[in-house]
Amino acid sequence: MRITLRTNLALRALMYCAVNNGRTVRKMDVANACNASENHLAQVIRILSHNEFIDATRGRHGGMRLMRSAHLINIGAVFRLFEADMPFAECFGKDNTCPLVSVCWLRGAISDAVEAFYRSLDRVHLSDLVTGNNGLSEMLTLASPGIRTPACAATARLTLPVLGGDLANVDGPGQVPNSGIAQN
Repeated sequence: MRITLRTNLALRALMYCAVNNGRTVRKMDVANACNASENHLAQVIRILSHNEFIDATRGRHGGMRLMRSAHLINIGAVFRLFEADMPFAECFGKDNTCPLVSVCWLRGAISDAVEAFYRSLDRVHLSDLVTGNNGLSEMLTLASPGIRTPACAATARLTLPVLGGDLANVDGPGQVPNSGIAQN
């Protein structure tokens, strides 16, 4: 069994929002942290928002956040939302061409297995995936406003040679040299 990309991205986006609970996160931040296409993620965000898992706001100051507490978001419901229109096997789809469908007992067994899969996910909530998961928190937590992340700090800081062979550190554009204070 393999889940679709949309389901995978939905779970990543929900975990990102849960780890950053109470903050509005941007699609770009989720895409970068979760190694996802912003275009694919936009489709998933629209579905999650339409189904009241997240509150998404468009525009310059927009972003998304969980619409309800992580312990109220059922993972089985998320899977069903994204996987329901995808038949597990050809015999479950509209375009079934299998000549055995009327006499095959495998279809019933597969149907039972898929329902057992969903029932097991019904016992899992978003909070179960993020609470106490320090590794996930380290990977997905947004830096506090005004604090540069190590990756940003590394690209913003330049080392330039100065006359006489000495080196001076100068912060990136719009910065007072060596102060870390942005100029307006």
